[in-house]
Order: sequence, then C-alpha cells, then structure tokens
Amino acid sequence: MLSYTLDVLIVALTITSSMLLMWALDRLWPWEKRHAHNDLIGWQLSILGTTYAVILGFMLYAVWTDFGAASLNVNLEASSLRNLYRIAEALPDQQRTELQNEARAYADAVVNHEWPEMGSGQLPNESHAINKNMWKTVMSAIAASSSQTVAEDHALSELTSLTEHRRIRLSQSQASIPGILWFVLIVGGILTISSCCLFGSASSTLHGLQVFAFSLLVSLVLLAIADINSPFRGSVHISVFAFQRAQQNMND
Repeated sequence: MLSYTLDVLIVALTITSSMLLMWALDRLWPWEKRHAHNDLIGWQLSILGTTYAVILGFMLYAVWTDFGAASLNVNLEASSLRNLYRIAEALPDQQRTELQNEARAYADAVVNHEWPEMGSGQLPNESHAINKNMWKTVMSAIAASSSQTVAEDHALSELTSLTEHRRIRLSQSQASIPGILWFVLIVGGILTISSCCLFGSASSTLHGLQVFAFSLLVSLVLLAIADINSPFRGSVHISVFAFQRAQQNMND
C-alpha cells in the first residue's frame, strides 16, 4: 500500500544503512580481526539466512495467494451482477425495470464510490442499500409463467452469490498482516543483513557488492509483501476493470 516514490526511498535507505554499517564495522573492527571469526559468522549467517528465507518466502506466497483470491472474488462479483442484469429480462415488467436499474446503480456505486473509498482504507457502504433493494425487488416478483419461475430462481441464486462476494470483498479490503509478523520480518532482515556485514573479507569491494545485493533483495521482497498485503490500496492494487466492463455491458 506504498507509493512507487516511497518504495524507491525505502530501498535506497535500506541499502545506504547497510553500506554505512559495513563501513563502520571496518573502522571499529578491522577485517583482519574479523577474518578469524568467519567460520562462526558463516554458521550464524547460514542459520539466520535459511530461517529468514523460509519466513520471507512463506509470507510472500501467503499475501500473493490472498491477492489472487481477492482479484478472483471481484471478478465473480461483477460476473454475478452481469448475470443478474441479463436474467432480469425474463422477470415481470416492473421487477425487470427495477432490477436492471438497481444493477446499473450498483456498478456505478462500486466504480465511483466504493473503489476510491477502499483505496483510502475506508469501509464502503454505498452498495449496501442497493443490494437490499435488489432483494426486495426479486422477492416481490410474482411469476405468471414457468419461464418466469425459472428466471426468479436463477435471479435469487445470482443475487445470493453477489451478496456473498460483496461481503468477502469488504472483508478483504480491511485485511492485513498482523503487526507481530511485520516485527518478525523487519527484525529478521536487520539481523540477517548485519550478519552479512560482519564477514571479514580482504576485498572491501567484493564484500560491499555482496552486502549491496543482499540488502537490495531483502528490501525488495519486504516491499513486495507490503504492496500486495492490501489488495485494494497502494500502487499495486486490484483494478476496477471488471465492474467497468459490467457497466459497459449493461449500458449497451
């Protein structure tokens, strides 16, 4: 949920801090003296690095899975809305007109109001009243033929799916990684990068490149987790295209 500018600043700050830490260690504890402890430092880095890599990989997989699930749920919600609009064609005239108008109003509310509100971290409520009216409209339909009875059954099924997907979307818009897990990720990154800086190497250039690459990788993965963590906020978020497409289809 960070901007691209903030992402770049965080990466630059992380790399700069890592390089400064390595420089300070070289001044306070010269590499010649640290070199004798490389076996112990290497063992420590191996344990820390492996443990942290597992945690980092698991968290990235978890947030990406949640992001994919949220994206799929949005598409299913928009699909249910389009289906409901088409099914309304077979309902009695009054219910058909009301339900189609409500379906268009629902799409407009999601695109124009709820998406910006979710993008700012708010819990949207614009489509709630429209959804309630949809239920009243469908339940008030009195079928005069077998085809209208079938249409009413399908409309209830699609409306149930629409309501369920809406509820899931609102829940997903407020979900995030608990603070304790962020604490583990950040502290683990600091410990692992610090252990990398402790190595005693005769080539300061090679050591600097290793620290640079390691801190760059860790910061990029952490930022990826942060950006994907909130699927409806930040620079990386789920597009409203599915509902815009639904708007277009219903207005054609």
